[in-house]
Amino acid sequence: MRFIVGTGVSGQGVYVVEGDWAWNLTKADERFGTDLMALIEGVADPSAIADARTKVDAEPVASLTPGLPVARPGKIICLGLNYVDHIKEGGYDVPVYPALFMRSNTSMIPAGAPMVRPSCSEQLDYEAELMVIIGKGGKHISEADALSHVFGYTLFNDGSVREYQRKTHQWTPGKNFDATGPVGPVIVTPDELPEGADGLKIESRVGSEILQSATTSDMLWSVARTIATVSEYTTLEPGDYLAMGTPPGVGHAKKPPRWLRPGETVEVEIEGIGICANPIVAEEDVQATEAAE
Repeated sequence: MRFIVGTGVSGQGVYVVEGDWAWNLTKADERFGTDLMALIEGVADPSAIADARTKVDAEPVASLTPGLPVARPGKIICLGLNYVDHIKEGGYDVPVYPALFMRSNTSMIPAGAPMVRPSCSEQLDYEAELMVIIGKGGKHISEADALSHVFGYTLFNDGSVREYQRKTHQWTPGKNFDATGPVGPVIVTPDELPEGADGLKIESRVGSEILQSATTSDMLWSVARTIATVSEYTTLEPGDYLAMGTPPGVGHAKKPPRWLRPGETVEVEIEGIGICANPIVAEEDVQATEAAE
């Protein structure tokens, strides 16, 4: 199945998607909640989706304003180095253990929302990534069983302020500026994709300018291996986000560097899932608008 969390003519809710049309499950049955957690935790019964869909009118997918798939995930865990050519363009050695870091909830925004270039740096970079949403929690999950813990797959743009990422060996500042991490809008259940979302084309672009283009089969750590590795040190919980790293072609490695600029719209696309598109705005303009309101 395919879902979008968002707001349409019928209000805020969890929408089931088919082609260009969507049905607000929450409008039909409030047990579906306002994000995916009711489905993830079993509060809403997936077998009730077909019946709920008959009780509401279809709405165009294009008319929806997306929200976050999970509004307040317990953890947002990201792989920093998971494609060999990206590792090389960044000047790193190929790791024997994944480079992991965390993102904060305040850094995350839905698809379609403005991605904010901070006033303190012009070095806002893009990173197209596959995002995993954990469905079943666990600790010490085996690689063989790991994919049964996936609720669905979506898109992520790991917006990175490189100047601040490079200030320290810890990447936390550069990876956690407010409103720099778009996610969504479409969440696809595993049955609709190749096992582990393997072999899918992944791309980022601005207009007709292709910035990154690769395939998820190039990942060093597969989804299953990553879940198993991460669960060695932390208990994964339903609704956690797990970002799978980015392929080569990021802006800081281009000559000259290619930073995202206010007025542009950056897109991340993954085959079989969809497109996450976000306009770039300057923090100064956001502050000026807020002050005038």
